[in-house]
Amino acid sequence: MTRSPLPGRGRARAVLLAALAALGLGLAGAPGAQAAPDDGWARVAHLSPDTAGVDVRLSGLAGGGVLHRLDGVSYGQVSGYLPLPAGTYVVSMVPAGADEGTTPVVTQTLTVEPGKPLTVAAYGRNSALTTTVYSDDLTSPPDGQARVRVVQASTRAGSVDVSTTTGVAIARGATTGAATAYATVPAGAWDLALGGDASGTARVDLAGGSVSTLLVLDDAAGRQTVKPVLDAAGPAATPQQGVDTGGGGLAPADRAATPGTEGAVGLGLGLGLVGVLVAVVAAARARGRSPLPVARSRAGRR
Repeated sequence: MTRSPLPGRGRARAVLLAALAALGLGLAGAPGAQAAPDDGWARVAHLSPDTAGVDVRLSGLAGGGVLHRLDGVSYGQVSGYLPLPAGTYVVSMVPAGADEGTTPVVTQTLTVEPGKPLTVAAYGRNSALTTTVYSDDLTSPPDGQARVRVVQASTRAGSVDVSTTTGVAIARGATTGAATAYATVPAGAWDLALGGDASGTARVDLAGGSVSTLLVLDDAAGRQTVKPVLDAAGPAATPQQGVDTGGGGLAPADRAATPGTEGAVGLGLGLGLVGVLVAVVAAARARGRSPLPVARSRAGRR
């Protein structure tokens, strides 16, 4: 069955309700999406091949409640960047699903500075689990270029080289736990070759203007593999959510968004619909009709 268009009053009422709903969503999303000028960012990476999934808690060094909770983080996963006011924090990891008060498997302090992104990583074998903090540089590359670095997290290859099959070197002699300097390469699809103590190939697609980290990991067969993580898609989206940070276990408890995007979109949509509402109301008044239904008293309907 085809439904006929709403009459004038019904249409105006529907537009009003839609506009108010959209405006409410936009205003509700704005505070959580904005970052203060002195905020920095931090994210968490699980890079230990024989360590089961972990729950991550980030809290202030001076005590207080947990600021961010990341549940069920498994090997090779990297969270999105979490906006944090400048200061010192503690990142703790416990076995996934552990009770409150469980002794952390590892803890790591980090100092967040304004405008500076950091990556906190746990790597190595479970018997000698190690944590470290990497300083990320999300400076945008020139047009048509991409910036990329390597984080060597393989526990089976002591030293790793990464280069393109055309001979462009991205990493030379990267040792376990090391993050290399960033290399600038032409954007596009690249076939990579692993060398040094590692062997194998991988294919990555680097978008123009992007900044990425290539994780060298151990696969189930004991060989090495490369997993790309998008750090920043471009200068307007810095920092960018990690590749594996969709909903679910890696989502922060407060769902903090990349600064300035979610709230701006919602607010723009709401204001746009309000503009449509104003036009509908003006047109209805010009025709001498009330744009909204007139309330009737109960006595008047008897």
